[in-house]
Amino acid sequence: MNRWDDRYKHERYFYGTAPNEFLAQQVAVFEHAKQIACYAEGEGRNAAFLATKGHDVVAYDYAEEGLRKTEALAKQLGTTVTTKHVDLIHGAVEKAQYDGAVMIFGHFAKQDQSTVLHKVMESLKPGGIFLMEVYEEAQLAYKTGGPPELDYLYAEEALRQWAAQYDVLHFDCVEVTRHEGVGHKGLCKVVQVIVKK
Repeated sequence: MNRWDDRYKHERYFYGTAPNEFLAQQVAVFEHAKQIACYAEGEGRNAAFLATKGHDVVAYDYAEEGLRKTEALAKQLGTTVTTKHVDLIHGAVEKAQYDGAVMIFGHFAKQDQSTVLHKVMESLKPGGIFLMEVYEEAQLAYKTGGPPELDYLYAEEALRQWAAQYDVLHFDCVEVTRHEGVGHKGLCKVVQVIVKK
């Protein structure tokens, strides 16, 4: 059992059951997206939310316990989410499959970040939209959630350079307050990105 399975095996939802606030605020960008992939989706709060909006949603995660809870949450909300057990660093994802993609707090070591982002973008059809919120390196000082190691946080400038190859619909590095379960509590520093392929 990996550490994420261990974190998610309890009945409580570690990051809560409400969708991420940035996703909820910006959900209209997916108005014409029939199929949406949620990457590093954890316990399914964002996938289930999108499914309640009428989208066909596929949730990808490394933790089987998280995927089990994703299906349970979707059922509780009267909808369904397809789940896929995939290691985004070493595993494969479908190419040119989705109209939209979401990754909320999907944190990977710096050496793997570009690999994961490349796979996410490859999974989108031309014109597909990707929305992401992740902790910036400055988050280390806030101690309100996220990885406690600099290597697993994102550098604003590196993400800005990466995003520039696409049509940038939104890019911001801001302080926000996040109260998401017991995992994210309080003021934090995030990078918010929406790009179109």
